Amino acid sequence: MPEFPRVLPFGDRALLVEFEDVLSPEVNGRVRALARRLADVPGVIETVPAFRSVLAVLDPRAGSQDTAARTALELARSIPAAPSGTARVLDVPVVYGGDSGPDLPAVAGATGLSPDEIVFIHGSREYLVYMLGFAPGFPYLGTVDERLRVPRLDVPRIRVPAGSVAVADWLTGIYPSQTAGGWRLIGRTPLRTYDPADPDPFLFQPGDRVRFVPIPHAEFEGDLGTARPMRAAARPVLEVLEPGLYTTVQDAGRPGYRSRGLPASGAMDLLALRNANAAVGNHPNAAVLELTTPEPVLLALDQVTVAVAGADLPASVDGTPVSPEEPTPMARGQTLELRGQTPQFGLPRRGVWAYLALEGGVDVPRPLGSAATYVPGRLGGLAGRRLIAGDVLGRRSDPRGRPAGSPPAVALPGDEVVIRFVPGPQADWFTGDAMGVLTSSPYQVTVHADRAGTRLAGPALRHRGRADILSDGMLPGAIQVPGSGQPIVIMADGPTTGGYPKIGVVVSEDLRLLAQARPGTQIRFVEVSLSSLRGA
Repeated sequence: MPEFPRVLPFGDRALLVEFEDVLSPEVNGRVRALARRLADVPGVIETVPAFRSVLAVLDPRAGSQDTAARTALELARSIPAAPSGTARVLDVPVVYGGDSGPDLPAVAGATGLSPDEIVFIHGSREYLVYMLGFAPGFPYLGTVDERLRVPRLDVPRIRVPAGSVAVADWLTGIYPSQTAGGWRLIGRTPLRTYDPADPDPFLFQPGDRVRFVPIPHAEFEGDLGTARPMRAAARPVLEVLEPGLYTTVQDAGRPGYRSRGLPASGAMDLLALRNANAAVGNHPNAAVLELTTPEPVLLALDQVTVAVAGADLPASVDGTPVSPEEPTPMARGQTLELRGQTPQFGLPRRGVWAYLALEGGVDVPRPLGSAATYVPGRLGGLAGRRLIAGDVLGRRSDPRGRPAGSPPAVALPGDEVVIRFVPGPQADWFTGDAMGVLTSSPYQVTVHADRAGTRLAGPALRHRGRADILSDGMLPGAIQVPGSGQPIVIMADGPTTGGYPKIGVVVSEDLRLLAQARPGTQIRFVEVSLSSLRGA
């Protein structure tokens, strides 16, 4: 049996500190206390407290990962075994049953209780906010009375309304926004627990206490409605004639909020974003348009210099080809088009994601310090959504990064790509031959690859026992393996916590290659050590 606490590497830029493998207020109190202590350690960018572990995200420029690990272990051993909290108790009004709680009758049937008894029991205790994850502001609250313990749905709902109050196993929670979900819905609250328009969008924080208060009726907000085009407040330079499939505003991302369930997002290929910005003389992390096929068509409303980098998407201005990663002036009234030229799915000739930079950078609000669009959380970019026809983009006047010119070209994956990884924190949850299977067999990128994660198909990776863990923190690059044995690599918009074992973590430098790998690409995984990455 392992000795706790223990510190495990989480790829090449994070550490995972584990306490005892139990769901306990005392253990969780130590977790939250350690997260606060680690946040003050030089080189720690942010911490993600979970049920019984803390993920510490590191700045590789700030010091040795080994030194950070020794410091984390010393702090973990010194944390007292006592619960701690925020001293905040929040009352949450709930309408139980009916359309607000469609699973209440099924929960009653499974538990042998009446709906009224379930409402009484659910509302008769305080719940600890153990952690936030899954979606921005989603609180994992525990523990429920053992009489209410029911499993998750066999088939998750595609759409769960915002404010839904649900139960699953020993936990209860509140869906802060409309999303898919597999917990059993017993009620709904009119309380807005996540508001992307608020300077502080999150109602809950780890350590809070929550009480559910039954109410007879409540008014709920309707659907978000149809998106309307947005026009830039100043310096309008481009109008969206055709939005393309998935065109968003992105920059280097929004770190610092993973503990509240909000991923950093940002560009899928950060190197390509920086190359596009370099070509027009922008700051390396200035906001750009990230796009894929089908691609957008844009009309110049004023003189503007643009550059395209990333996926090999032929671009033209009024029919004249545009060289990649070169500054290209556009005059008012000219049209920029990007068109994939492969017959299969109309994909780029190579790569998936391309980046369009405007001289000065795209001018959009910067909620929580970043322009990056996180569509599931309706945050950043243009109203937290993809571009639509009629949107007008403005130009900032950010300080120039360096003289405009052609930056060095970046590699794009071909039909086969080699991806390096470091063994993950739960590598010992897999059978003895699983690592050999992962490194000796090709895996194929499936069509189920997006900004949240890349699902791969290949030989199954078998677990020694169960295929779920007490959820812990995650970063892009984590190779999660659910019960199917098929690996899923977490990407920029992926969840901040997860409950499947992680057999490995993709090396940061190689993650962009996986992001640019088209469906059908063969992936070859190569195991490396942290010492080899450091050149030791």
